[in-house]
Amino acid sequence: MIKVILLVLFFGVMVGVGIYCRRNATDVNGFVLGGRSVGPWLTAFAYGTSYFSAVIFIGYAGQFGWKYGIASTWIGIGNALVGSLLAWVILGRRTRIMTQHLNSATMPDFFGKRFSSKSLKIGASVITFIFLIPYTASLYNGLSRLFEMAFGIPYIWCIIAMSVLTGIYVIAGGYMATAINDFIQGLIMIVGIIAVIAAVLASKGGFMEALNGLAAVTDETVSSAPGAFNSFFGPDPLNLLGVVILTSLGTWGLPQMVQKFYAIKSEKHIRKGTIISTAFAFIVAGGCYFLGGFGRLFDVDVATLGFDAIIPQMLSGLPEILIAIVVILVLSASMSTLSSLVIASSSTLTIDLLKGNIVKKMSQKKEVFIIRIFIVVFILISALIAIYQVYSKDDSVKFIAQLMGVSWGALAGAFLAPFLYGLYWKKTTKIACWVSFIFGAGIMLLNLFARPIFPVILQSPINCGAFAMLAGLVIVPLVSLFTKKPDKTLVEESFACYEKKVPAAQKNSLD
Repeated sequence: MIKVILLVLFFGVMVGVGIYCRRNATDVNGFVLGGRSVGPWLTAFAYGTSYFSAVIFIGYAGQFGWKYGIASTWIGIGNALVGSLLAWVILGRRTRIMTQHLNSATMPDFFGKRFSSKSLKIGASVITFIFLIPYTASLYNGLSRLFEMAFGIPYIWCIIAMSVLTGIYVIAGGYMATAINDFIQGLIMIVGIIAVIAAVLASKGGFMEALNGLAAVTDETVSSAPGAFNSFFGPDPLNLLGVVILTSLGTWGLPQMVQKFYAIKSEKHIRKGTIISTAFAFIVAGGCYFLGGFGRLFDVDVATLGFDAIIPQMLSGLPEILIAIVVILVLSASMSTLSSLVIASSSTLTIDLLKGNIVKKMSQKKEVFIIRIFIVVFILISALIAIYQVYSKDDSVKFIAQLMGVSWGALAGAFLAPFLYGLYWKKTTKIACWVSFIFGAGIMLLNLFARPIFPVILQSPINCGAFAMLAGLVIVPLVSLFTKKPDKTLVEESFACYEKKVPAAQKNSLD
């Protein structure tokens, strides 16, 4: 009864916020970017809740906690320092200034206007749509396992409920509804993760007792070193580093993450947002991976049930009230990320692919209507993939971490370097962007369908994604040096926004 009451209350608040925010979603700027007037708390929580979902809590925390023990906490620390702090410092201000100057509302739109290339814009929008779908499908999987543990509800009904409710508030209120709900959901995630960690450790006799128990765990297939799972860097530091790079640096090239910087209101809000976002990541990401590090203290048949069963098994013995909190926590994490993904994908298809290409003239009202239609289509496709995941006999599509690894690797591998250099370096060329797009997306598709041809270390989608991102940072400047230089007038016009005089050069202050 407690779980049902909390769920009904939670859903009611989410839908109520969507209806309340309808007046802010009448044009494209309002629907997609909240009128570029979103404050620091909402932006920071929107960034954090889009970052951390059921994929992190159920999939990654369970899998990497099992593989690396307590050292998996480094992943959360990397997420906070690189994925949040450095991302805000390096990308936040410049993204907000140049995207407003170019009047771009999406990442593909930025590429199209920054490099004066319609083909680049279309290519980026196609990559965005294709690779956001498997990431979205992975959200349902993690959530469904928890609902089955807590309620015994069949998987398909979990997917339907989450799809419908997220669709209602996103379609009604757009980005502003998403941002406000993200703030509410973020508060739930913070309280929930702290409560769950305390309860799980208490069930094992406290932190020191749990740590001692972890020291006694041995697994010859992973490491023969004694106490490997409670050591500083764990049993496999090299592969752990690959996970840190993918999950931390990857956010710099994800459209649904970078788009949060488009909407922030002022310089003061960027400074506050940086601090809030970093603190949120330390608590939520650090807490999730820290919790997952104790997975081997629980009786989980990983060979039969898979890594995604670890966290639900750890939580199954908690009191009912805590299970209710965990259900709301993971639901919050999943719905916030899902809403961010569907807005990013649907707005990209409408603004970057249809408008001016297939539909030559499109009014603001029609644009918003088509975006809403694509939200429904995107949610439906990802839900069908998630259902197929469970009923398929192909084990290669079942693990959350694999789906997310392919998605993150392809998107960040394709976009991170062109976007970063596009903001900072005047000599970045259109051809270099295309090479990065093709290399990043291509290598991840190859990894998905022809994994055995890769060296052993790159057969993991996680490591391959990290490699794609780092390679892009080398490919873009190298190709730019040997290809046709960009039009000087175009480049100077794009970068002129940074030198606009306000109380200081605008690259240093939005005010």
